[in-house]
Amino acid sequence: MPAARASIETVIAQLAREGYARAEPAILQPADVFLDLSGEDIRRRIFMTQDADGRDWCLRPEYTIPVALDHIASARTEPAAYAYAGPVFRMRAGEPGEFAQAGLESFGRDDVSAADAEIMALTIEAAAGLGLAAPRIAMGDVALLNALLDGLAVPPGARRRLMRAVVQGRGAEAVAALDAPAAPGDAAHAGLLKALEGQDPNAAKAFVEDVLSIAGISTVGGRSAGDIAGRFLARAAERENPVGAEVKALLARALSIAGDPDAASAALRALCEDASLDLARQLDAFDERTGFLAVRGVDIATIGVQTAFARNLDYYTGFIFELHDPSRADGRPVAGGGRYDALLDRLGAKAAIPAVGA
Repeated sequence: MPAARASIETVIAQLAREGYARAEPAILQPADVFLDLSGEDIRRRIFMTQDADGRDWCLRPEYTIPVALDHIASARTEPAAYAYAGPVFRMRAGEPGEFAQAGLESFGRDDVSAADAEIMALTIEAAAGLGLAAPRIAMGDVALLNALLDGLAVPPGARRRLMRAVVQGRGAEAVAALDAPAAPGDAAHAGLLKALEGQDPNAAKAFVEDVLSIAGISTVGGRSAGDIAGRFLARAAERENPVGAEVKALLARALSIAGDPDAASAALRALCEDASLDLARQLDAFDERTGFLAVRGVDIATIGVQTAFARNLDYYTGFIFELHDPSRADGRPVAGGGRYDALLDRLGAKAAIPAVGA
């Protein structure tokens, strides 16, 4: 343990030389932030307590959100860069609830591609400093996948199901997830759904809210009448405009793309040309990041890009990556990160702040 701690401190010193200041966020953190961003499911995986006023607190389950909160509270100007190492606390079956985590975060840089490449290159260097000289590197791009779904006009419900399958590592099943499964209430609500098809969304939503109000329904399962109306509208839209066979075939082709960054970019450009899609801006940014990675000394041929790769955190908005130890039997990453441009805004920053970390 002392040797491991010394190695981590060596890595932190290495990051300090790159301009990353040491961050030391409090171990006790407001639980509502993690619950809001990760959903109630995280409640059973964090260690929680309450103060005298009934406010929920938790032991720090990870570093990114606490570092971001401290940065916002400090009113420090951007760009700002932080490195950290210390204990985090999560309930894990058959494993200790306390374990060490180290990482780095970069806030406020406008040179997005260069910042992405720097974070990934420094993570690879840090892993090498801790003994992992030849990691297996996985990389993806959430923004690129979302732009593809936008270009193909995939409806919101089908989009959510596809992204859920991708995030859960079920990329091979993602296209099948585009078809809406029959909902338990579809038969009972067939008339209402039929009436909503093709209607103006605002008028249709008001109509559903009126129907629920007449029935004396204000909330169901914690959802408001407006939320319920929105779900009816989404369901009606999917019934009216299901995802067609041509779009499914294009998505199947897109989600099967894998290879080094140059090969993946070429395959995506060919797909866009065949489908008359304009993703030039996103693909140019992708290629620019590849160039910066090469300049930073990363062997591009060792990076495995997959269109159907996603990390299981919903705050990522663009580039994502993981490092894996080939000798580890459980397949879990030893490092991971990416771009999360919307997070600091959601945490209370006065303006959107570009952010990337690992």
